[in-house]
Amino acid sequence: MARRRFCKFCAGKIDYIDYKDIKTLSFFVPERGKIAPRRLSGVCATHQRKLRRAIKRARHLALIPYVTD
Repeated sequence: MARRRFCKFCAGKIDYIDYKDIKTLSFFVPERGKIAPRRLSGVCATHQRKLRRAIKRARHLALIPYVTD
């Protein structure tokens, strides 16, 4: 039986996902530059929405690339 995933942000009681925290955000953006879906990242729905917003903000400010070469 597969091990149940848990939300990294709920376990750490993190409410706000900072768009300037590139180290945390890069864990959820693979080499291709796509945002990892919930079923792969193991993040709950609430934090997935906050994570998506933070990644998009970081991309807009050129902290994270949209795509790789």
